[in-house]
Amino acid sequence: MAGSTVQPTREESGVAPSGAAAGYRPSRTLPFGAEFRRQAARRRTQLALGFMVLLPLIILIAFQFDSGDDDNGRGEFGSLVSFATSGGLNFTLFTIFVSASFLLVVVVALFCGDTVASEASWGSLRYLLAVPVPRARLLTVKLLVALAYSAFALLLLAGTALLIGTLRYGWSPLRSTVAAQLEPGEGLLRLLAVLGYLAVVLLVVAGLAFLLSVVTDAALGAVGGAVLLWILSSILDQITALGAIRSFLPTHYSTAWLGLLSTPVQTDDIVRGAISAICYATLFWGLAFWRFTRKDITS
Repeated sequence: MAGSTVQPTREESGVAPSGAAAGYRPSRTLPFGAEFRRQAARRRTQLALGFMVLLPLIILIAFQFDSGDDDNGRGEFGSLVSFATSGGLNFTLFTIFVSASFLLVVVVALFCGDTVASEASWGSLRYLLAVPVPRARLLTVKLLVALAYSAFALLLLAGTALLIGTLRYGWSPLRSTVAAQLEPGEGLLRLLAVLGYLAVVLLVVAGLAFLLSVVTDAALGAVGGAVLLWILSSILDQITALGAIRSFLPTHYSTAWLGLLSTPVQTDDIVRGAISAICYATLFWGLAFWRFTRKDITS
């Protein structure tokens, strides 16, 4: 008919049946490798990983100035301090000991708490979603990258300590007052198990920091909030009047890795701690995804 127009089909107009642009694949947006390289270029990543290398060197230098007259530690962890210079494995164990309660908490909170909140504070989060990157995929990729850097920081700290400790103090058996002397091979396996358990425990910090990163646009607030809540839980865990309530605190089993150094290995608290950490982390991550997929992104 004269004057009539023919409307192009979806295929002809480059629109898929779902309404998306032809060729658009949500799974191809924001690749893991691209986000990993992007975070590697950030100054906070470089400083955090650099300090993981620097700390064992600082401890080693400090031991060189130790006159041996001072008391090297009392209480439950005194043996870790007194045996720190007796071999590379013991030096690594000491480095993990002095880092686990605070430094590693801060580093994990930094990687996981800064990842989304920093995008919001820069005003780039809405542009990422406009690419378009599906919200669930954006959170998943950012979480996986943050966890990857957290694990790498833990391995970098232990690996550097083991290397310089072995070069300085030799490859000697792992010693502790809570266990019989362990041959280097078995001692190394025990250290790897300690790192594995610490990685699981720190999932709580990762989950809490990631949730706060989604809730707030202030990266410092997300990181600081996660660290402060972890410290608060540690303080409450020291109050014996709370009784059985303490066993439900996320920090209650944070030092259960000491059971991996005993003879025989004590695994009861380790199993409880791992289950507790996974439950808390899953809860926090679930809340983060639930909140972000319903949040009005304006920044």
